[in-house]
Amino acid sequence: MICGESGERSFSAFIRKGILMAILEVNNIGKQFESTKVLDDVSFSLEEGNALAIIGSSGSGKTTLLRCLNFLETPDRGSIIVKGETLFDASKPVKEQGKDLRTKRLHFGMVFQSFNLFPQYTALENVTLSEKLLAKERPDFKQNKKDIYVQIEQHGVELLDQMGLADRKTHYPHQLSGGQQQRVAIARALALKPDILCFDEPTSALDPELTGEVLKVIRGLADQKTTMIIVTHEMAFARDVSDQLIFMDDGVIVEQGDPRQVIDHPREERTKQFLTRYAQG
Repeated sequence: MICGESGERSFSAFIRKGILMAILEVNNIGKQFESTKVLDDVSFSLEEGNALAIIGSSGSGKTTLLRCLNFLETPDRGSIIVKGETLFDASKPVKEQGKDLRTKRLHFGMVFQSFNLFPQYTALENVTLSEKLLAKERPDFKQNKKDIYVQIEQHGVELLDQMGLADRKTHYPHQLSGGQQQRVAIARALALKPDILCFDEPTSALDPELTGEVLKVIRGLADQKTTMIIVTHEMAFARDVSDQLIFMDDGVIVEQGDPRQVIDHPREERTKQFLTRYAQG
């Protein structure tokens, strides 16, 4: 369920009335780099267990939106609420400490266009690294370090198995195909059990024959009701897998709604033009 295109409604009001159960509320987000508006009054919500696909041309603001959600960029305006907790409110600026920022980022697992794996670590080490670093902040870490690391590695093996990579856990990134590397990156993002898994064009760096294996994994996550935001250029995939779809252009949400409705019967002229250009290759 989503708001109107103007983005003027407050999702908090709907939640208080029990009308909408959103795990994520993005309200009136704006972001500007010097004189260029990259995001302008972007608002939407996402229900737990749903997948949201975001489509649009290069430069439409899709990646910047994900970076704002993951606190890699700071919005100039608006608010971000997860599970009823306000993680960001531009009207109430605060100085973020390193630990506080890390805690906020834990709500979002990011899978980038490039795989961003550490070349000196094996697949399993890449998956477990963040979890092991966070474990050091546990009060019982010194006493239970060995057991904690065993549990983390078992979790990492389970995630690689889920990705179809149980037999590649000791392989280094250079020994893996692009599709396998991206699946390791997905396992790494899942390792910290984020509330929302975010994909930024996860197949754009892959050859066509490897794209299918990554989309199959994401489709499986959707079937498991993993809450996801997927920035993608794979229209058929977005149409068939996502629960809701947003089309962005020039930093604004032009159209949003049921994926089949938006892709098959778009209302807005800009959406029609984009889909026509896409169909023409």
